[in-house]
Amino acid sequence: MYVAVKGGERAIDNAHQWLAEERRGDPSVPELTIPQIREQMRLAVNRVMAEGSLYDPDLAALAIKQARGDLIEAVFLIRAYRTTLPRLAASRPVDTGAMVIDRRISATFKDLPGGQVLGPTFDYTHRLLDFALMAEGGAPAPGAPTTGASPTAHVPHVTGFLNRDGLIEAASPDDTPPPDLTRQPMELPAGRALRLQALARADEGFVLSMAYSTQRGYGRTHAFVGELRIGRVAVEVDIPELGFAVGIGEIELTECETVNQFRGSKTEPPQFTRGYGLVPGQSERKAIAMSLVDRALRWQELGEDFTGAPAQDEEFVLMHCDNIQATGFLEHIKLPHYVDFQAELELVRKLRAEAQAMQEAAE
Repeated sequence: MYVAVKGGERAIDNAHQWLAEERRGDPSVPELTIPQIREQMRLAVNRVMAEGSLYDPDLAALAIKQARGDLIEAVFLIRAYRTTLPRLAASRPVDTGAMVIDRRISATFKDLPGGQVLGPTFDYTHRLLDFALMAEGGAPAPGAPTTGASPTAHVPHVTGFLNRDGLIEAASPDDTPPPDLTRQPMELPAGRALRLQALARADEGFVLSMAYSTQRGYGRTHAFVGELRIGRVAVEVDIPELGFAVGIGEIELTECETVNQFRGSKTEPPQFTRGYGLVPGQSERKAIAMSLVDRALRWQELGEDFTGAPAQDEEFVLMHCDNIQATGFLEHIKLPHYVDFQAELELVRKLRAEAQAMQEAAE
């Protein structure tokens, strides 16, 4: 109990009012609307949805507005709201092979079956400020017609072509329902399904840092992007009364599969192994980084040596990747700790007095 705090309630109310004024900014400037944020800050919206574990662009846009653009605070708001929602059903696994493609590239096959679809990307832009964007109300210049895969076409995965020749590890089917990290605490050691859940909602910067460390040699995983695809997939739910699945909508996903050289073991021949990343919305940096970290964490099941790399350490990665947990633990130290500090202060004074007495006795 912090008895030294007086007048706190009034100060907090004033802080809330000041925060609302700061959030609004200059009243002479038109206020941002939720549709504007949703449509024009889509990548930020996608990140909040992914790390908040809730696919709702409108709510993510609202959270960004309420948080004044602080994406971690927006994620916190979304997660808090998510806890109030009931779970009505569990959907079937989505079929990313039936994805309506907006972007699909491969760094391993130039003549990719089904074609390379560059899609909306910063990859080929010049990193120069476009001052034309400061002209409010300007319509974008007309561009070339959008080309992509047919909505009805089944677009096979690149790893399937490697698998036909036995050059890549076969996917291990597992019908066991995975644990739900949003409703159950993390338990270690974690299976791959749980690790992928944690990485999908992990802080993008942290996952990027871990992935970069593997590329610099901390984990010995040199990956190639077998395929990166972005698009929309149907979400279906089984209805027991009907005996079949019903489509309830569609969501945008980013999927990345990386391939890594594997020299083989006593039981497995030399081949390529997989890293996997799947993230809601368009978030290819996160999906690629996630696939690299996923592969690094698989060292034990593949019979590889543990080199002590941070990205190979399951406990280190999974217990530190969540930005909400990290933020809560970090920011709690700015709250009142008067009693704790007074105890520390008295201890330091006592130690100094004892040290000084010993010094005087020695003289």
